[in-house]
Amino acid sequence: MASTVTPKSSRPGYGQLLRTRGAWTFLFPGFAARQPFAMLTLSIVLLVQHTTGSYGAAGAVAAVTGVSMALFAPYSGRLADRHGQRAVLLPGVLVHTVAVASLTALALAHAPLWALFLAAVPTGASVPQIGPMVRARWGVKLQDSPLMTTAAAFESVTDELTFVLGPLLATALCTAVAPAAGLLAEATLTLVGGMLFAAQKGTQPPVAAVTHARVDQVSALRVPGVRVLIAAFLGIGSVFGGMQVSLAAFSESIGEPGLNGILYGIFAAGNMLSGIVCGAIAWKAAPQRRLVIGYTALALAASGLWTAHSVVVLAGLGLLVGMSIAPSLITGYTLVEGLVPAAARTEAFTWLTGAVALGQAAAVTVAGQLEDRLWDGAGFLVPMAGTVLALATLLSLRSRLTAGPGGRTVARGVGHRVPLSVD
Repeated sequence: MASTVTPKSSRPGYGQLLRTRGAWTFLFPGFAARQPFAMLTLSIVLLVQHTTGSYGAAGAVAAVTGVSMALFAPYSGRLADRHGQRAVLLPGVLVHTVAVASLTALALAHAPLWALFLAAVPTGASVPQIGPMVRARWGVKLQDSPLMTTAAAFESVTDELTFVLGPLLATALCTAVAPAAGLLAEATLTLVGGMLFAAQKGTQPPVAAVTHARVDQVSALRVPGVRVLIAAFLGIGSVFGGMQVSLAAFSESIGEPGLNGILYGIFAAGNMLSGIVCGAIAWKAAPQRRLVIGYTALALAASGLWTAHSVVVLAGLGLLVGMSIAPSLITGYTLVEGLVPAAARTEAFTWLTGAVALGQAAAVTVAGQLEDRLWDGAGFLVPMAGTVLALATLLSLRSRLTAGPGGRTVARGVGHRVPLSVD
């Protein structure tokens, strides 16, 4: 179903986008359902650090959760493409609620670390992939509309709004109410928000067309450009994970643990604000070029974090890092629209989301160990290393982000075609 918005304005904008018929029916519940995503890792870090006294242990448990999510998210996306989003969401949110409750109970009971690891696996594996599902619904609504770039920007802004509110809420609950309050709130919001989103059956991508295309024979991962984007998104995940642990350690080292949520909120606010600007600009530069420029700015900004020794300087650098993330995220998601066929698009989005989670998991683990073993702020070396390595990969393989001439396709299995990428 195409968008009913008529292209009367000189350029696509948020007003046009939000007037798309039926958009608000999935935007409202989608926002509620994705809110817990920004709370999960930080809530785990704060709870486990409280019960064990170690950021290394807290980071390791959070990392297991992130790795599990990264590994299972693409399969969740493929199942959603094949059987429908509702069929995946309903059992998923129930499993997630039970898993989070189990992890919380074990942490409060001072269970051994291996038991926390076991509980962290289903906790991460069952995280509902609301963001990719919302993006897939936009794809159905807009198809080849120029509003797709605006939609990608809008979704990035929405994601970052959750990363402003989520850490603040998690920190406030864990420090002012109880160490477990953040995780319990996350489970409750996931259950309620996920159920409400799943109820919006009318806007989910059609299942019949996907099923007949024999999705089992194709994967978005076969598209070379998607693999390059995964490397870039791994680097972005290293920023999120490194910032979460290092900001928490920095705030505690100066005796102001509640400052953690504010500092992370400033970082996320920078991301959100730059996302708003990106969506309002009628870009003339090719998205491949925008991605390289945006990622270069991100690597440069992230490289300065470890030098900060005051709240003001760290807040300023965090704002710059956040402002550098949104252009890369938005452009990466926009490129997916041209590289991957609609029948595998939810899976492609979940590969990128999973890459962020995997990068975040690795960063949480390494940053936690650095904070425990080296100096305060050593964890900020992780975002620098992650973005520099990802930028090097992006520069060397950027030609793979271009679809074939004239949008040509190459067969990938019976009844299925994907854009021909340039190797």
